[in-house]
Amino acid sequence: MKLQRRSVTVSAIAVALVCLGTFGIVAWRVERTMVGSSREAAQRELLGLEVRALVAQPNPGFEGITTPAIYESAAVFQGQIYLAGPAALYAYAADGTQEHIYRTGMDLPAAPLGQLVVGMMAGSRQPELLIATSGEGVLAFDGQQFRQIRASLAEARTVTALLPLSSGLLLIGTAKLGLLIYDGKTLKRFHTTTSNVYVTALAGTEAELWVGTLNDGLLYWHGGQTERISEDQGLPDRRVEQIVLGEAGKPAARAYIGTPVGVAEMRDGKIVRILAKGRYAHALSTDGNTLLVGQVETGITRVPLSGPDNDVKARRPIVARISAIPGDSKTGSAASAQSSGTTALTIKQFLRVGETSYALASDGLLQQESGDEWRRVLGGGGSQLTGRDISALMVASDGRLWVGYFDSGLDILSALGGKVQHVENEHVFCVNRIVEDPRRGVVAVATANGLVMFDHEGHQKQVLARDAGLIANHVTDVALYGDGMALATPAGITFLDAGGAHSIYAFQGLVNNHVYALGVSGDQLVAGTLGGLSLLSGGQVRRNLNTSTSGLKHNWITGLTAVGSDWLVGTYGAGVLRLAADGSVTSTDATRIGMVVNPTAMVSDGRVVLAGTLGQGLMVGDASGTRWKTVTAGLPSLNVTALAVHDGIVYVGTENGLVKISEDKLQ
Repeated sequence: MKLQRRSVTVSAIAVALVCLGTFGIVAWRVERTMVGSSREAAQRELLGLEVRALVAQPNPGFEGITTPAIYESAAVFQGQIYLAGPAALYAYAADGTQEHIYRTGMDLPAAPLGQLVVGMMAGSRQPELLIATSGEGVLAFDGQQFRQIRASLAEARTVTALLPLSSGLLLIGTAKLGLLIYDGKTLKRFHTTTSNVYVTALAGTEAELWVGTLNDGLLYWHGGQTERISEDQGLPDRRVEQIVLGEAGKPAARAYIGTPVGVAEMRDGKIVRILAKGRYAHALSTDGNTLLVGQVETGITRVPLSGPDNDVKARRPIVARISAIPGDSKTGSAASAQSSGTTALTIKQFLRVGETSYALASDGLLQQESGDEWRRVLGGGGSQLTGRDISALMVASDGRLWVGYFDSGLDILSALGGKVQHVENEHVFCVNRIVEDPRRGVVAVATANGLVMFDHEGHQKQVLARDAGLIANHVTDVALYGDGMALATPAGITFLDAGGAHSIYAFQGLVNNHVYALGVSGDQLVAGTLGGLSLLSGGQVRRNLNTSTSGLKHNWITGLTAVGSDWLVGTYGAGVLRLAADGSVTSTDATRIGMVVNPTAMVSDGRVVLAGTLGQGLMVGDASGTRWKTVTAGLPSLNVTALAVHDGIVYVGTENGLVKISEDKLQ
């Protein structure tokens, strides 16, 4: 019996040891799997990164045609005042003397500049001026040299907000990936709850962080978790423009959240009241007793913070009375107009240096004087052009340059210099194409609100829209055809000739109603549409081509230009292809998957072929469009939106200004 009991005991112990061993192995495997999964998850959060020193790009010969200086941000660094805008970084001495201009596309990457902050990042030996860019990541400037912090992923390179932390970490807000964090060596997502949102503003610390977004309200990170605050919680609008924290050293005590319809005051993470109701609060500043609200187009409002509501006081705007700057010819008139309330003044940022308060407006830096008066101290100055966002170019037979804008009408520049003629109204606003008709002595301007006819002096003569027989008001392209014109629209093609206006669309055989580009050679009309190419003669569709019936790589056609008996075809997504006289479509050196040729941004003159791309610069081809190269250095933006060639001079319009260059320097 004893032996039997001993045997049973030994067996039980053995079984227990086996179970324990098995459990240990399973636990070890589970732990290893969990650790491995955590490590893999962490690796997935890491983003590819390149940090490199910047050197000036070799400009092939582009010259700028001056556009209005627009400012987005300001900072004081190493005793100098820096202003950043789409076109450049401007450095001023303390007395207001401009000491240096660092231009995008030349000294800096060809990407608009945004927010400026000063911070000391991990691995750096001294504080640096940190610069957000729209498309090229973050720039860091130590006063002598620039370096670039550039993510491999394109979506991480459009930087919308920066917040350096005392620990040396840098928080980076982006337009698509949400909030990122850079530790001097690696770049990764901050947290899953702050990912994949459009970040507009940042404030706080690692422990308590406020993240403003474009459409997702306010994200409040504290205690290792994120609280989402939106309209349901009392936020005036889910779009957050700026965040400012009150009571220095106590970020949780008060926070002010600017939105397009007012400012939310928060205490301990809760909204307690709304200030400046109905005002577009784009910039904020507070000294604990007063809140300054910088608005879009309506200047500055001062809101006293004592009292129960302050709505009555908040309705009184402070008018920025601007004193003239020596050499600024337009400041005096701007000041008088502002005093009468007729000039829009958009405030981008407030800045405090010692005891002095500044406000950065879109066209210069204002300094607060005694009371409610502000004086312009930096910025202003004249320019040749009215805007920066170029959409159409044409050099007329008299040498005058016509410049169309996406959102501000058109300018007409004399070949001899002098005053620029600007036209902007309900019809001449969003310009798509400008074409001269020497037979009738007119210039046709295709816009989103009709076809506007001008005489050679630039006087508006006639507006043609649906009531005049057009198939649609929106005219995307215009070409001289037969004894009249052909107009491309989102609803088909309208012909204007001696017989009046008559149209064709998909019912009459067009491959697609939405027509983006037109090309004419004799009796042949080529129409580039959203669904492929239509080949017409005599106003009738003879043949349609798309990806199913031809060698087209993409159906969305955006540009056309003739080279000999062939056509070069720009696409939205496959670069440039060749359409031969026999209707065959073949690839070229510039046929590249993913490359977007901007609408109507193609031109040829028998010596070169040019194509403007979305984000990839200027494509330059030889006379036949056989050999191609890409030009980026010297461009103010890699988004090339309009082109013109006249007397050996190439004009290149971008979303960030206009430049010109001798044709010889591009070959």
